Amino acid sequence: MLNFGFVMEQALGHITHHQNLARWVGKDADICPIWMPIEGNKSDIWNRLPVIRNNWSLKCSLRARDALKAALRVQPLDALFFHTQTIALFAIPFMRHIPTVISLDATPLNYDTIGAGYNHKVGSNPLLERRKFLWNQNTFNAATALVTFCQWAKDSLVADYGVPADKVTVIPPGVDMEEWHFGRGKAACPNITSGKVRLLFVGGDFERKGGNTLIEAFRSGLMQNCTLDIVTQQTSVQHELAGTEGVQVHCNLVANSTRLKELFAKADIFVFPTQADCLPHVVLEAMAAGLPIIATDVGALREQVEDGVNGLIVPPSDTGAVIAAVGALSGDETKRGRMAAASRRLAEERFDARRNYSAILDLMKTMVTAQNKNQGLLKIR
Repeated sequence: MLNFGFVMEQALGHITHHQNLARWVGKDADICPIWMPIEGNKSDIWNRLPVIRNNWSLKCSLRARDALKAALRVQPLDALFFHTQTIALFAIPFMRHIPTVISLDATPLNYDTIGAGYNHKVGSNPLLERRKFLWNQNTFNAATALVTFCQWAKDSLVADYGVPADKVTVIPPGVDMEEWHFGRGKAACPNITSGKVRLLFVGGDFERKGGNTLIEAFRSGLMQNCTLDIVTQQTSVQHELAGTEGVQVHCNLVANSTRLKELFAKADIFVFPTQADCLPHVVLEAMAAGLPIIATDVGALREQVEDGVNGLIVPPSDTGAVIAAVGALSGDETKRGRMAAASRRLAEERFDARRNYSAILDLMKTMVTAQNKNQGLLKIR
């Protein structure tokens, strides 16, 4: 039995990634998992100290260090898995003795390119920014291996941080292909029962995910031929859109819930005009559900949505482009069906949870085997 420690950032889509990974880890009889979820909002000493309490990376990396120390007091760990690098900054001493994978959806420099949508500002102090860069670079170098969600992040690790390409493996997050298959994507058949095309938007952070752009587009030309389901954690949206014809707002739905899957099953088009994202998990779900997707060209979204193949790419904050894209798909059942089939096919090829999460565990097992072999050779010498 292998003791694997999983140190998992608990924010945004990383929570869903944690839940899905945990499910597949639980199916591996060779692994005894030690889970260390690291939350951003927690009442502890790090949330009370000046400077640290306002810095997510410092605060959560210190919490991760504390959690790891506590775990090691109970049992030794054969391997470590950190997701993401933002909680691994104080883990370099542990990585010297324990084979470690650092998993990430974006490098810090990747994040800087899309940071405005997250209210993230690039620092103005060149010396401080250089120190941050070197700290992250040293963290990447200390890891035994790195796993990225996407090629976008791997390219940055190699080009920006000087990480050897063979140290980085692209393993995207995954979706359970059986649970997210609703009988679409194999034929060009519309899912319309009301005479109107049913649009679906899912985004906890409504504004950043492009919710306002979609609402403006809906009111400006889409409401005559479409209905719109909105899933968000922002309850204020429900009050703001109360009484808006053709719009239903669903709050407090959790990842992988039956109700959420029902909305995907009933939808005709997934519309996601996000302003800032890396590789959003919800788009993986839309692909697995066999939906044509309208999305923006930010982060690694082009690694999910191929323009003209399984969806259409529109510029961020462009209401007119959203109206035109929805019109192009809602008026062409054949195109919509073809894109639905392509979404499902690409999901099966790239984002199958069983295959992708197994690949992560296989990588960790390989690292343990290699370390044991090296230690055996040292003893012989």
